[in-house]
Amino acid sequence: MFLTAAYDVGMPSFGIAPERRRGAGGPTGLVPARADRIIRALSWWWASAPLLLFAPAIAYAMGLPDVRREVGWVFGLLALLTAALAPTAGLVAAQIGDRREARGRFLIMAAVSSVSILFFLFFGVLFPECPEGYYC
Repeated sequence: MFLTAAYDVGMPSFGIAPERRRGAGGPTGLVPARADRIIRALSWWWASAPLLLFAPAIAYAMGLPDVRREVGWVFGLLALLTAALAPTAGLVAAQIGDRREARGRFLIMAAVSSVSILFFLFFGVLFPECPEGYYC
């Protein structure tokens, strides 16, 4: 009740506001406030992927080289999973919650993530492999 009244009065929503729904919330749809919270959480989760990716380098720069050597691969794997799963889960939540603007935002997130993942696969996995007899 308070959140609905707050949005109607014109209080700031920090860039994310509930969208107007086309139909009544059927049995398969999410409650509008819950859908907005899920979409906001998935957006922040996706935004954390670069921080996860650079966490070992930041730890190394701060004087903790063991983090980079021992568990650096875990942060890279988490960044890849975050970049792939957050837009996918966001698209599903936006579809179920009937949020058109959020669907567009998650499609853009998926495109940015797919380009990043392809760069990682090309330069991190495929490009460094040297044919036999060559020294890279």
